Amino acid sequence: MSQKGNYGAPPKYLNDFSKALASEVRILLAEVGKLRDERRQLQYEIAELMAVKSKHGAGGEFTPEWAPKHDDAPPPASPAPPPPPEIMDDGMPARPAWRTVHKREERRHKSKAKAIQAPPPPPAAIAAPEPMNLPAWAQWKPNPLLSPAPIPGSPSAPLPSDHGGMPRSGLFGPPTPPPK
Repeated sequence: MSQKGNYGAPPKYLNDFSKALASEVRILLAEVGKLRDERRQLQYEIAELMAVKSKHGAGGEFTPEWAPKHDDAPPPASPAPPPPPEIMDDGMPARPAWRTVHKREERRHKSKAKAIQAPPPPPAAIAAPEPMNLPAWAQWKPNPLLSPAPIPGSPSAPLPSDHGGMPRSGLFGPPTPPPK
Protein backbone atom coordinates (compact mmCIF):
# COMPACT_ATOMS: atom_id res chain seq x y z
CA MET A 1 0.00 0.00 0.00
CA SER A 2 1.35 3.26 -1.06
CA GLN A 3 0.72 6.56 0.57
CA LYS A 4 0.13 9.35 -1.90
CA GLY A 5 0.28 13.03 -0.89
CA ASN A 6 1.33 12.43 2.70
CA TYR A 7 5.09 12.80 2.88
CA GLY A 8 5.40 14.01 6.47
CA ALA A 9 8.01 16.49 7.64
CA PRO A 10 10.94 17.20 5.33
CA PRO A 11 14.31 15.95 6.44
CA LYS A 12 16.35 18.19 8.73
CA TYR A 13 19.20 18.67 6.27
CA LEU A 14 16.77 20.23 3.75
CA ASN A 15 15.57 22.78 6.35
CA ASP A 16 19.15 23.70 7.26
CA PHE A 17 20.10 24.02 3.58
CA SER A 18 17.11 26.26 2.70
CA LYS A 19 17.84 28.60 5.68
CA ALA A 20 21.52 28.93 4.70
CA LEU A 21 20.56 29.48 1.06
CA ALA A 22 18.00 32.20 2.02
CA SER A 23 20.60 34.10 4.07
CA GLU A 24 23.11 33.92 1.20
CA VAL A 25 20.46 35.19 -1.26
CA ARG A 26 19.67 38.14 1.08
CA ILE A 27 23.37 39.08 1.28
CA LEU A 28 23.78 38.84 -2.51
CA LEU A 29 20.64 40.95 -3.13
CA ALA A 30 21.97 43.66 -0.79
CA GLU A 31 25.29 43.70 -2.68
CA VAL A 32 23.47 43.93 -6.02
CA GLY A 33 21.42 46.87 -4.70
CA LYS A 34 24.61 48.68 -3.62
CA LEU A 35 26.23 48.07 -7.00
CA ARG A 36 23.12 49.36 -8.80
CA ASP A 37 23.13 52.56 -6.70
CA GLU A 38 26.85 53.11 -7.34
CA ARG A 39 26.28 52.61 -11.10
CA ARG A 40 23.47 55.20 -11.12
CA GLN A 41 25.67 57.66 -9.19
CA LEU A 42 28.52 57.21 -11.67
CA GLN A 43 26.16 57.69 -14.62
CA TYR A 44 24.86 60.91 -13.06
CA GLU A 45 28.42 62.22 -12.52
CA ILE A 46 29.36 61.32 -16.11
CA ALA A 47 26.28 63.20 -17.40
CA GLU A 48 27.20 66.28 -15.33
CA LEU A 49 30.79 66.21 -16.60
CA MET A 50 29.61 65.92 -20.20
CA ALA A 51 27.23 68.87 -19.70
CA VAL A 52 30.07 71.02 -18.33
CA LYS A 53 32.30 69.95 -21.22
CA SER A 54 29.64 70.89 -23.78
CA LYS A 55 29.12 74.32 -22.16
CA HIS A 56 32.84 75.13 -22.06
CA GLY A 57 33.87 73.35 -25.24
CA ALA A 58 33.80 74.64 -28.81
CA GLY A 59 30.46 76.20 -29.67
CA GLY A 60 29.28 75.96 -26.08
CA GLU A 61 27.52 78.45 -23.89
CA PHE A 62 30.67 80.02 -22.43
CA THR A 63 32.81 80.10 -25.57
CA PRO A 64 33.40 83.58 -27.01
CA GLU A 65 32.38 84.18 -30.61
CA TRP A 66 35.84 85.31 -31.65
CA ALA A 67 39.20 83.63 -31.48
CA PRO A 68 42.52 85.46 -31.60
CA LYS A 69 44.47 85.20 -34.86
CA HIS A 70 47.54 83.07 -34.68
CA ASP A 71 50.33 85.12 -36.25
CA ASP A 72 53.85 83.85 -36.47
CA ALA A 73 55.29 87.30 -35.76
CA PRO A 74 55.28 88.33 -32.11
CA PRO A 75 53.23 91.42 -31.27
CA PRO A 76 55.17 94.69 -31.12
CA ALA A 77 56.55 95.55 -27.74
CA SER A 78 54.43 98.03 -25.88
CA PRO A 79 56.11 101.25 -24.77
CA ALA A 80 57.18 101.46 -21.18
CA PRO A 81 54.51 102.86 -18.88
CA PRO A 82 55.02 106.49 -17.88
CA PRO A 83 56.59 107.00 -14.48
CA PRO A 84 54.07 107.46 -11.69
CA PRO A 85 53.47 111.10 -10.78
CA GLU A 86 54.83 112.35 -7.52
CA ILE A 87 52.41 112.24 -4.64
CA MET A 88 51.33 115.74 -3.71
CA ASP A 89 49.23 116.46 -0.65
CA ASP A 90 47.65 119.86 -1.13
CA GLY A 91 44.73 119.27 1.28
CA MET A 92 42.11 118.81 -1.46
CA PRO A 93 40.21 115.54 -1.87
CA ALA A 94 41.49 113.23 -4.55
CA ARG A 95 39.65 113.01 -7.85
CA PRO A 96 37.54 109.89 -8.19
CA ALA A 97 39.18 107.25 -10.34
CA TRP A 98 36.22 105.65 -12.08
CA ARG A 99 33.80 108.52 -12.66
CA THR A 100 33.63 112.27 -12.52
CA VAL A 101 31.38 113.83 -9.91
CA HIS A 102 30.18 117.37 -10.48
CA LYS A 103 29.00 119.16 -7.37
CA ARG A 104 25.76 121.08 -7.76
CA GLU A 105 25.41 124.67 -6.76
CA GLU A 106 23.01 125.36 -3.97
CA ARG A 107 19.66 126.65 -5.18
CA ARG A 108 19.34 129.90 -3.28
CA HIS A 109 17.95 132.05 -6.08
CA LYS A 110 14.56 130.26 -6.06
CA SER A 111 14.17 130.47 -2.29
CA LYS A 112 14.81 134.24 -2.46
CA ALA A 113 12.11 134.62 -5.12
CA LYS A 114 9.60 132.84 -2.90
CA ALA A 115 10.44 135.06 0.07
CA ILE A 116 9.84 138.23 -2.00
CA GLN A 117 6.36 137.21 -3.13
CA ALA A 118 3.56 138.05 -0.71
CA PRO A 119 1.53 135.11 0.54
CA PRO A 120 -1.91 134.81 -1.10
CA PRO A 121 -4.76 136.28 0.96
CA PRO A 122 -6.71 133.72 2.99
CA PRO A 123 -10.16 132.85 1.68
CA ALA A 124 -13.09 134.68 3.21
CA ALA A 125 -14.41 133.01 6.34
CA ILE A 126 -17.73 131.28 5.84
CA ALA A 127 -20.12 131.43 8.76
CA ALA A 128 -21.09 128.06 10.15
CA PRO A 129 -24.74 127.24 9.48
CA GLU A 130 -27.07 127.53 12.45
CA PRO A 131 -28.30 124.22 13.84
CA MET A 132 -31.94 123.45 13.14
CA ASN A 133 -34.37 121.55 15.29
CA LEU A 134 -34.14 118.28 13.42
CA PRO A 135 -33.80 114.65 14.52
CA ALA A 136 -30.23 113.40 14.97
CA TRP A 137 -30.20 111.41 11.71
CA ALA A 138 -31.23 114.47 9.67
CA GLN A 139 -28.91 116.99 11.37
CA TRP A 140 -25.69 115.74 9.79
CA LYS A 141 -24.43 117.88 6.99
CA PRO A 142 -20.88 118.19 5.65
CA ASN A 143 -18.85 121.08 7.01
CA PRO A 144 -18.77 123.77 4.27
CA LEU A 145 -15.39 124.97 5.56
CA LEU A 146 -13.86 121.62 4.69
CA SER A 147 -15.52 121.17 1.31
CA PRO A 148 -13.32 121.90 -1.72
CA ALA A 149 -13.79 125.11 -3.67
CA PRO A 150 -15.21 124.67 -7.19
CA ILE A 151 -12.67 124.93 -9.97
CA PRO A 152 -13.61 127.45 -12.63
CA GLY A 153 -13.92 125.95 -16.09
CA SER A 154 -12.02 127.21 -19.11
CA PRO A 155 -13.08 127.26 -22.77
CA SER A 156 -10.65 124.42 -23.53
CA ALA A 157 -11.88 122.32 -20.59
CA PRO A 158 -15.46 123.20 -19.73
CA LEU A 159 -17.03 121.79 -16.59
CA PRO A 160 -20.39 120.09 -16.69
CA SER A 161 -23.04 122.67 -15.95
CA ASP A 162 -26.53 122.51 -14.48
CA HIS A 163 -28.98 120.94 -16.86
CA GLY A 164 -31.33 123.91 -17.44
CA GLY A 165 -31.85 124.63 -13.73
CA MET A 166 -33.44 121.21 -13.08
CA PRO A 167 -33.46 120.13 -9.44
CA ARG A 168 -30.86 117.53 -8.45
CA SER A 169 -32.10 114.00 -8.38
CA GLY A 170 -30.41 111.27 -6.42
CA LEU A 171 -29.67 107.76 -7.47
CA PHE A 172 -33.19 106.66 -6.52
CA GLY A 173 -35.06 109.87 -7.49
CA PRO A 174 -35.39 113.31 -5.89
CA PRO A 175 -34.01 113.82 -2.37
CA THR A 176 -36.35 113.37 0.56
CA PRO A 177 -37.38 116.66 2.19
CA PRO A 178 -36.48 117.04 5.87
CA PRO A 179 -39.26 116.22 8.39
CA LYS A 180 -41.39 119.05 9.79
